Amino acid sequence: MTTVRRFNPQSTQEGRALQAWQILISAAMNRQIHTYKKLSILMFGHQASRVLGGILGNIAFYCNENDLPPLTVLVVNSETGLPGEKIPVSEDLNSLRETVYNFNWYDIYPPTEQELKDANERKLFK
Repeated sequence: MTTVRRFNPQSTQEGRALQAWQILISAAMNRQIHTYKKLSILMFGHQASRVLGGILGNIAFYCNENDLPPLTVLVVNSETGLPGEKIPVSEDLNSLRETVYNFNWYDIYPPTEQELKDANERKLFK
């Protein structure tokens, strides 16, 4: 019998990125957005939105490298309704969200923690 792994305070940034990936693909398939506050509460059980930048960076770079829609546009500031300052949005935000919503996220394998880490270390923008 295998032991079920859980996300916990000792989880790596890449592990937390995988956790956020799961939450965000569910949001995409249900045409939802999350505020940084709401996402941090889902992930950590309390508000910890200031730690999400690096976590979401893993996802942003992975999506970019693999020609996937920018999943991180679904996370927004509660006051501005926009993604964080460092999340690159060069196109119309509503159009980008539609691309994310219309992509079949359940048709692809989720990235591994190592793949997320590697993409984040390369930090490639196309």
